[in-house]
Amino acid sequence: MKKKGNMVTAILRAHPELALFLCLALGFLIGRIKIGTFKIGVVLGTLFAGVLIGQLDIEIPDIVKTIFFDFFLFSTGYKVGPQFFQGFKKNAFPQLLLTLVICLSCLLVAYSVSTFLGYDVGTAAGLLAGAFSESTVIGTASDAISHLNLADAEKSRLINNIPVAYSVTYLVGAASFVFFLTGIAPKLLGIDLVKESDKLAETISGETEYGPGMKSAYQRWIIRAYRITNEKWTGISISEFERLISNKNIVIQRIRHKDQLLDPNPDTIIQKDDVMVIMAQHGIILDSLFSIGPEVLDEELLNFPLAHLDVTITNNAVEGMTVKLLRKSSFYHGLMLNKITRENHEIPLESKTVLNRGDILNLSGRPAKLEEAAKEIGYLDRLSPETDIIFVGLGIVLGGLLGLLSVTLFGVSVTLTTSGGALVMGLIFGWLHSRTPVFGRIPEPALWIFDNVGLAAFIGLVGLAAGPSFISGLKETGFGILLAGVAVALIPHIIGLYFGRYVLKINPLILLGAQTGAGTSTIGLKAVQDASGSKFPVLGYTIPYALANILLTAFGPILVGMMS
Repeated sequence: MKKKGNMVTAILRAHPELALFLCLALGFLIGRIKIGTFKIGVVLGTLFAGVLIGQLDIEIPDIVKTIFFDFFLFSTGYKVGPQFFQGFKKNAFPQLLLTLVICLSCLLVAYSVSTFLGYDVGTAAGLLAGAFSESTVIGTASDAISHLNLADAEKSRLINNIPVAYSVTYLVGAASFVFFLTGIAPKLLGIDLVKESDKLAETISGETEYGPGMKSAYQRWIIRAYRITNEKWTGISISEFERLISNKNIVIQRIRHKDQLLDPNPDTIIQKDDVMVIMAQHGIILDSLFSIGPEVLDEELLNFPLAHLDVTITNNAVEGMTVKLLRKSSFYHGLMLNKITRENHEIPLESKTVLNRGDILNLSGRPAKLEEAAKEIGYLDRLSPETDIIFVGLGIVLGGLLGLLSVTLFGVSVTLTTSGGALVMGLIFGWLHSRTPVFGRIPEPALWIFDNVGLAAFIGLVGLAAGPSFISGLKETGFGILLAGVAVALIPHIIGLYFGRYVLKINPLILLGAQTGAGTSTIGLKAVQDASGSKFPVLGYTIPYALANILLTAFGPILVGMMS
């Protein structure tokens, strides 16, 4: 058995790329483990896997870690870029200010707790990264430590202490944060999350989210064929019929006139015994169409192509519109709006919802009509699987060059680092793509690889490097790191809760969503949504999440400078 173990060790040391892929496989497997409602997740899973495999003392060049980290940071910026710049508009100021207060509080609490407990700079950076679920701090702080005027052995020791503190504080930080948001915060504010959701629903309506491969059995729009036998509805045009029935909440897609199949226009006149294909919402079908004539099954008439495509809002004429105004637009006629996605999250679809540049509208309709409408709205996504690698490569290069610049603050040299530059350029390029989607496309599956595998590989490599000294580092740090993690995770959010509610006057449900964004906690967002029974908290999540990613990533080198 020992001989086989030595053989495995020899193979992994000779071919460290195999160790990396083993780390990814094992890490994603560990990440699936659930402890109650808490899921370990890919980040913590790959860190544990890296530490475990790292006991074999496997060396992988640091450049590999940097490459994966750059992919991750660029994709992070790319995803949140549109909402980050959107957040500088006046109506987003409260969320921006709340995020700034929470993140600055996090930095100061992490610094104060670390100084009080006598932690070194590596442990302090890991504490900040873990307690606030911001793994990018591991990379930027490590890079900053590597530039300190210290012996190489000391630099390695400090850098290896980062994942030790991160692994412990991530668990207690995430768990305590979720418990605070769903159990303590509502009591501190004197609210009931479900009742607050009901109040918010008076002006905004949402839908239940389902897992991959599943969707609600309820369909917002349905298609039926009716024979027009009531003479009240004959001799009038299609446009007049739609207006009289439901003020454009129905669409006539096709008509059978005697033996002819027709694609009508708004001026087409309806004749007695015509069979019309009507696309409408459930309520209209049930309440308004029973009087026009009997429903019929006409397979030939109903058999026509219907496109379901995404259109990104880029045109100034549509930006700022409400859904109600969009539906009244002439170019919208003949289409169905199925959902609105903002920064990878579906937002409530309601007539008062305001549309932003970069929002993705999922529309259904006849292909030609959808093409025409897309010209007025923005960019039609034709579902190409190709990634614009020219765009990605150039963005990371320009970001890296930007990251090489440095400024001196209070005698401390502060730099974005090449990885931080990749994040900033990802923001800019993501914003540019949202305005001109004709270039810079990164399909969702490719973005998932850059984001999830990029981060997982980076974290796994951190674990591999820290593996040999992980146990000794944990013993040296002591169990006080658990209380430190809770303090750094909760104190900034307690401050943010009262500041957001009583100073900024943010709606409680939106406030809790904003706090999950400022804490870069998707787990927290899901917990608040589950506790409230709605998706409304996501309306406060996107802008704080975008800003917090930038601030916390930059705070890595700043904390290193403060403690050096």
